[in-house]
Order: sequence, then C-alpha cells, then structure tokens
Amino acid sequence: MMTKPKIYSSLILAIMLYCINSIGYTQQGEKPNVLFILVDDYGWKDVGAYGSEFYETPNIDRLAKNGIKFTNAYTASPVCSPTRASIMTGKYPSKTYYTDWFGAPQPWNYQNHWTKNKPLIPAEYSPNMALEEYTLGEAFQDAGYKTFFAGKWHLGETEEYWPEHQGFDINIGGTNRGGPYGGNRYFSPYDNPRMENGPEGEYLPLRLAQETAFFIDSHKKDPFFAYLSFYSVHTPLMTTEELELKYLRKRSKLNLTDEFNPEYANKNRTTQAHAVYAGMVEAMDTAVGIVLESLEKNNLLENTIIVFFSDNGGLSTAEGSPTSNLPLRAGKGWLYEGGIRVPMIISWKDHTLAGIENDTPVISIDFYPTLVELAGLKESFIGNGEMDGVSLSPLLHNPSGSISREALYWHYPHYGNQGGNPGSVIQEDGWKLIYFYEDDRIELYNLNNDLGERNDLSAKENKKSTYLKNKLMDWLQNTKARLPERRIEQ
Repeated sequence: MMTKPKIYSSLILAIMLYCINSIGYTQQGEKPNVLFILVDDYGWKDVGAYGSEFYETPNIDRLAKNGIKFTNAYTASPVCSPTRASIMTGKYPSKTYYTDWFGAPQPWNYQNHWTKNKPLIPAEYSPNMALEEYTLGEAFQDAGYKTFFAGKWHLGETEEYWPEHQGFDINIGGTNRGGPYGGNRYFSPYDNPRMENGPEGEYLPLRLAQETAFFIDSHKKDPFFAYLSFYSVHTPLMTTEELELKYLRKRSKLNLTDEFNPEYANKNRTTQAHAVYAGMVEAMDTAVGIVLESLEKNNLLENTIIVFFSDNGGLSTAEGSPTSNLPLRAGKGWLYEGGIRVPMIISWKDHTLAGIENDTPVISIDFYPTLVELAGLKESFIGNGEMDGVSLSPLLHNPSGSISREALYWHYPHYGNQGGNPGSVIQEDGWKLIYFYEDDRIELYNLNNDLGERNDLSAKENKKSTYLKNKLMDWLQNTKARLPERRIEQ
C-alpha cells in the first residue's frame, strides 16, 4: 500500500504545533471532539424537523432542537463523491475535478454506456481524491486527535485512496463502493473488505452506529474526530420486515398513495409514502440515537461539536423514486433545489446557539474552515491549495451573525443517472441561474418567491440574467473547470 506523502515543511509543522499548544479550545481548556454524521441521498424534507409527517426521526429532531437548523444548506454537487470530497478538502469540485460520482463512465467510454446517444460528451473527472490533498481528517490527525471513519467513503477506486491513507486512524467499512453492494447488502454478511461480517441478519446502519459508539467509549479521554458516514438511505432499498410493516400500516392509516409529476422525460415523486424507504430512515435515525447516547453516557456532549448533513438531495426521479422533496423541484442528480438543498444541523451544547433556524446560504465546502476554527486549529491546518469555503462560526454564536460571500456555485458537466443534464449554476441574493450546456440555455429563478423553481424569469429579467451568466462564466474560467464537449457525428 502507498503511504500518503505529506506536503508541508517542518517549519509549517512547527507553526501548527505552536498553534495547538497556544489556543484555548473551550472555556475549560479542552480540545473539543467532533462527530460528523453524513447520510447518503437524504432529502431536505426527509426529517421531521424539516416538515416530514411520514418519516419518524426523533433523534435527529432532538439534535435540531438542541442546535442550529440550517434551512438554506447546500451540497457542492447533486451526486455523492464530489460533495464528499468537498467536505474533505473545503474546495469546489470544479477546481479539483472531482465532479462526478467515482466510478461513473469517463468520456472515452461513452460509446459503451447510456449517454452514447446524447448530444454532449461529458467532461473528464478525477476518479480518486488525490493523496496530495490535505484533508480534514489529516488536519485533526496532525493536531493530536484520534480519527475514526465508519461507512461509505467512495473517494477512491483502489485501496491506497481509502480513509486510512487520507487522515483516519481507523476505517470501518470505507471502500470504493458507492453502496452496500457486497454479500447481503444492508444485512450481514456484508462481505466488505474493511469490516468484518456480523451475525446473520444484522442491519448495517445499526452496526456502523455501534462501531462508532464503541470508538467513543474507547477514546472518551482523548480528543477525537469521528466521521459516521452512513450507506443509508442509498439504494438498494432494504429495511427490516418489522419496519416495513409499520410504515405500510401508517401509509394506509394516512390514506397515502404514490403520486408523481412529470420532470422532463422522468417522473418526480410528489408524496412521501414509500414504506421501505421510511423504514430505512427510521433505522438510520435509531443509529444516530445510539451514537448520541454514547456521548451522553460518557458526559461528552458539552465538549463535542456535532454536525448532521446529507451528501445530496433525496432520490425522487429514478431508481425506485422512494422520496419526495416538495416543495423543492426534482432530486438527486439534478441542479434544481431538490438535488442540492439538504438538511443540516450543527450542535455544540452550551457553546453555540440552540433551537433556532438559520436561513443563510451555506454549502459543504464550509465545513473544513468551520471545524478547523471551532477546534482552534486555525489557518495553519488548511494545508496546500486555496480554501473555497468560509467559516460559519459567526452564525453559530450570534443570532444576527453573518458571513461574507457574494455567491454560491455549482458545476456538474455530466448526465445524471436520475435524468439531470450537464449544467452550471450561480446563486446570489436569492437569484439562481442555471446554464445548460446541451443547448446553451439558461433558466433564472427568484428563490425568495419561487422555491419550487416553476417560474423561469430569464426572458423577463434580461439584465439580471446577463449579469449572473457573465459572473458564472468568469468563475468557471477562473477555476479552470472542465466542460462537456459537443459530440461530432461520424
């Protein structure tokens, strides 16, 4: 196996160690722990605290009650790997070229996959998070933290790019796979090369939670960075018979039916009524409760920063279409709000605001600078390259706090498995412009008045459209973004 090269000098290391020793981490002088919980394909409306009446999420709801619920939080991409890399690097995927899910076909293979008849050849992407990246895990590892990863990694095709080479002392279940595709999938035996099989029938989200709780129990006296990255609620759609029956009964009691609206050539689910998916959501929430209980039992809540997030929007237009993101449009794989707006909660008992909502636009690249600042690691730990995210610390301590940023950007030069087309996006002051590469077309929405993106204002607001498109094109050029190419017929 390859050992990840370190890219900083001994002088920088000395500066970092000085910062560690000279900063007061909490009022008691302790380094705060970090628990980062990432859910896969979990939609903005899939949480009780965000308005779901079908799914039951008491533990996540409790986390929201005790923390800050962000209502305008975004992933850096409508699919998983780019967002996951953005969390680890603090950089936009357009800059790092981690723009598609790792394992997706590259442009030179387009003749052999389903996009072969599309008008564009998707852009090339980098299929491994480079070892030269100074990851969030390494920042905490070098600060003396014990680092732990459990669950879905999906940031490298071969094992030299897996968590143990990217800043994590312990790796339970993190491989190249984008889902639990070995063995009996969500149930043991898992046949996962980084996790031993459990008793037959053991349910994967509960196992990952138990592993995380065991890690916390074993390192309660040490500062730790624990990253629980669920495979849930990604396909395959699988839950226990007990949970499926529970939600079939609830569906019947509420007189719910499966309903869909057109979304271009696809159908978009408009009701939350999928019993198996609901069971997966509850099992994941139960797993969150197991980990929170371990913090409480070890009296660590006051010294642990907790983040809850999803890697992209809920799956609503393909692969079983198990959830609805309404009032948001579309879902995973689309650049509409349903594909990129997700639930986000930050909680740090007695250190941050609690029980409030914040509607500031924030994005997954912000986690790196935020957690580095909260833990007192400061800018010495940013490593190589420019950080695109901003620290959210001002929003966590002051109800009227603000951050300085003009716009948010997205770049997805690929065809989504779920129906989305190659495009790029800019959002500024509630105005959102989407540029579609197939036909050089733009759509413009005012999210303040039209959260569902139904009223395209691009023709009516020509001046605004021109301004935002020019700004988007400048950003793409400055980040040296790779673009799709027009297919040339032979």
